[in-house]
Amino acid sequence: MENSEARDKRKSNAALLSVFSNSSLVALKLVVGVMIGSISVISEAIHSGMDLLAAVIALFAVRTSGKPADEDHPFGHGKVENISGTVEAMLIFLAAAWIIFEAIKKLRNPEQLEEPMWGVAVMLISVAANIFVSMRLFKVGEETDSMALKADAWHLRTDVYTSLGVMVGLAIILVGGLIAPDVNLQWVDPLAAIAVALLIIRTAYHLTVEASRDLVDIRLPDDEVEEIRKDIMVFAPTIRGIHKLRTRKAGASRFVEFHIKVDASMSVDESHRLADMITCSIKHHYPGSMVTIHIEPCNCAIVNERSCGCLLSDEDKRALITKS
Repeated sequence: MENSEARDKRKSNAALLSVFSNSSLVALKLVVGVMIGSISVISEAIHSGMDLLAAVIALFAVRTSGKPADEDHPFGHGKVENISGTVEAMLIFLAAAWIIFEAIKKLRNPEQLEEPMWGVAVMLISVAANIFVSMRLFKVGEETDSMALKADAWHLRTDVYTSLGVMVGLAIILVGGLIAPDVNLQWVDPLAAIAVALLIIRTAYHLTVEASRDLVDIRLPDDEVEEIRKDIMVFAPTIRGIHKLRTRKAGASRFVEFHIKVDASMSVDESHRLADMITCSIKHHYPGSMVTIHIEPCNCAIVNERSCGCLLSDEDKRALITKS
């Protein structure tokens, strides 16, 4: 199993790759956009500029979130990644608003594009680069459960789609100019920019929802909660009951708290070892989890006694059956 230091290094390297890629694309798109007078290409440069800023934020987030807990942050720095993802989503909204504003001005006062072929070429380069980098970010983000990297990957994946849209728009203008030079197709460029902005807004909305959910300590997904419950109930009937199961997440770290009931005659040493084994069982599926267990006595002679106040619930029994 990969240790935390190696995992943090992989995350940092992936974020650095994104910073380098976006820096190159911003410069290339901006130069070509200004050179040919294309608002859609310039909007893509702005979009990549937001991606670059997001990549820098992601780099800061993954490096900060990897720091161990300290006196001021006893639960670690994991939520930095969630804050990063939320900030990145806000930046995407701002970029989309600017693109729409500039595109509407272009629609009112269309201008002749110069050498749209250059725009097609730079969009093709952008598509290829962002497909490669986003795939890398998605892979590392999923393997390390990094919200910041996954948010950055979604930025670049959106850029792939928008670059394709701009490329098609410029290609229409290019081909139209060759086949029907008298037909005015300059409106296609700002229209493509507006389509880019609408796609960006859609992605930003979903990113905001995903990134901000852990900031308000929403419980883990049902499938993860069920897996944790199974990891606990594998120790039944030594565990005679479980209740007050609470879960949350900060960055890649999961926090799990619950109460278990055990035989009242069990020694402190035995109950402590039981708690350690349960913790290891949960961490086997979710490395880096912080598990807090409160142990309570159960005075029932047998776990199936109906009058017992600490019987396993039906849900726990189903988890035990499934696990076995």
